[in-house]
Parts: sequence; structure tokens; C-alpha cells
Amino acid sequence: QLQLEESGGGLVQPGGSLRLSCAASGFSLENSAIGWFRQAPGKEREGVICISRRGGVVTNLDSVKGRFTISRDNAKNTVFLQMDSLKPEDTAVYYCGARRGALSGLCNLRGEYDYWGQGTQVTVSS
Repeated sequence: QLQLEESGGGLVQPGGSLRLSCAASGFSLENSAIGWFRQAPGKEREGVICISRRGGVVTNLDSVKGRFTISRDNAKNTVFLQMDSLKPEDTAVYYCGARRGALSGLCNLRGEYDYWGQGTQVTVSS
């Protein structure tokens, strides 16, 4: 069974950090494009940052540039989202999406991804 599972969310104070994980089972992330998305209450799901199968990174949101980084650990078949200097407006459910092989379009498009995790809640509040 091919699936993704996010973890690492939680409650953090403004200025704090979290590292989210996206672990795959049933397929390898090494040759997959991975995108992190988030959805805040009442808002559409938006693309945050993505990494291509060859390691190219695109940060889709200006608001997270310099604060969020994406990386992969092929040995663990996991992709990480490091989030630093968190702000209340980063509060959302965070999802990872995966597409085996190359993307056919922009990495911030939900339709580019074949597999999704169930999401992990991130709450930034004092």
C-alpha cells in the first residue's frame, strides 16, 4: 500500500521552531517530487515549498522565505520541513504530497501530486 504520513506538528510559541516529517511507505521518495502544502481554517490549501526528485527547491510563499527549508533523507525515505521563526499566521494543517518521477507543471499545484498524507496540525500561539 502506497501512503504518506506526516508528523511533527504541535503547539509552539511565536518565534519557535518545528520540524515536520513526511514518511513514505510502499514507494521510494528518492525519485519523487515532494511538496509541502498548508491549509488554514476557511482558506484554500496552498503550496508552501517543494523539492524535485533531483533536489531542486522552490519556495512558493514569500512569507516563509528564509524561515522554512525542505530536505530529504533517502535512507529514511523521509522528507522534512524545518520551520523556524514561526508566526501565528503559519498556523494551519500541513500536508505533504508526492509524485513519483518528474512534475509536469508547477510544484505548487495540488494536481501535480498523486499521494497525500493525512496532515499534521501546526499551531503558533502564545
